[in-house]
Amino acid sequence: MTDRHNASRRRFLAASGGIAALAAPGLAQAVPRAGTERPLPPLVGRSSETLLPRGKARRVVICGGGWGGITAARYLRQQVPHLEVVLLERNQNFFSCPMSNKWLVDVVDTQYLTKDYLKVSEELGYRFIQTEILEIERGTKRVVTAAGALDYDYLILSPGIRYNYEAWFGNDRRAAEATRARFPAAYIPSAEHFHLKQAIHDFKGGDLVMTLPPPPQRCPPSPYERACLIASLFKAKKLNARIIILDHKDDVRPIGPGFKAAFQELYKDIVTYVPNAHVKEVDPFNKRIKTAAGDFDFDHAILMAPHQAGDLAWRAGVVGQSFQGGPDGWAAVDPLFLHAEDDKDVYVIGDAVGYVSPQFSFYPKAGHVANQHARIVAHYIAEREAEREPGYRLPDNLCFMMVSTQPQEAISVKFDYKVNAMGIIEQTQIDFNERKPETVGEDFEWARGIYADMFG
Repeated sequence: MTDRHNASRRRFLAASGGIAALAAPGLAQAVPRAGTERPLPPLVGRSSETLLPRGKARRVVICGGGWGGITAARYLRQQVPHLEVVLLERNQNFFSCPMSNKWLVDVVDTQYLTKDYLKVSEELGYRFIQTEILEIERGTKRVVTAAGALDYDYLILSPGIRYNYEAWFGNDRRAAEATRARFPAAYIPSAEHFHLKQAIHDFKGGDLVMTLPPPPQRCPPSPYERACLIASLFKAKKLNARIIILDHKDDVRPIGPGFKAAFQELYKDIVTYVPNAHVKEVDPFNKRIKTAAGDFDFDHAILMAPHQAGDLAWRAGVVGQSFQGGPDGWAAVDPLFLHAEDDKDVYVIGDAVGYVSPQFSFYPKAGHVANQHARIVAHYIAEREAEREPGYRLPDNLCFMMVSTQPQEAISVKFDYKVNAMGIIEQTQIDFNERKPETVGEDFEWARGIYADMFG
């Protein structure tokens, strides 16, 4: 028999063997049938499976690894070491929004703002799981994630904010997605920060429009800082550019005199401030915004939609009701003890916290406050675990805003809180409006201290 005939016979036998194998009873199950569920690798998991079985220790589950969540994890391990502490976060790395305006113009580098969640958790002794949270079932005290479900004894929600694009576009998902992709606000840690940084460094001139969300918003003074630092960059590059700030408010605040002095004295030919610019219509496709203060075309934009509590607050059913009967957009909490109004085992910390006082309405939605809330809630849980009734604690707040890079100068604002005789939380605000190089040093010292507090 020739080699050619041998080769043909081998191919035939191989094919025949394959057919026979498929027909063999023991091997038929290896081929998935239509409609059947295919097996997954164990570490992929399913939302219907148990992610972490119950152990002997009581468990705190922290949803969200921003400034509040990561601080809560550390302080719980320190103060209540017998508890199992689990931090759930969809991102692999921590990225800090505070200080990120300076990163946009290369005052600090990326490494300054980032941390590896898993490395930090191993160093500090809590459990970190990178996964998407799908549902929060308070009735059964269960969190459902893409990798499986886990039970909790205490739940800490640190959801941050979401962009309320519905206020601009209703259910027009295409317009909302185009706005976020092309003109990101960069107020939620994600790739949009990198997109914005590239855009402002590539900007060749023309009109850059910034819309400011109505209060309450994340870090109210930071959009003004961002405008100043981008103006400083444009000034150094000698661009023929204009930054138009469309502010929902009637004036610059907080630190109003300090920012307005910077606009006038440093960036008179670059920054145009427009108050009472309530947004009526946003067209991301034709680069046009209509407001109560006029209509504006732009070459590029930073479009900040109104803010609300992050998605997890909605999934957990803790968003409060407005006087009109609809959702007010923020988590309804006990003002002094920060647990959900209807659930003492669910705490909310950071930006998502809703109305707390008739004097000032909301705590500033700032990283400093999130860090303080986390420490306070860790104390409350420690006291409860020791079978003691906790006394209330209040946060403080401190914000530094760089307004110039050449030379580096900054302004700042401080907030203090107390409870008056009627049980109402009162706020004292102190603005430091004078631009000083020394304030920049204070800013970096504050950052060094608070990063150490979060990450050890």
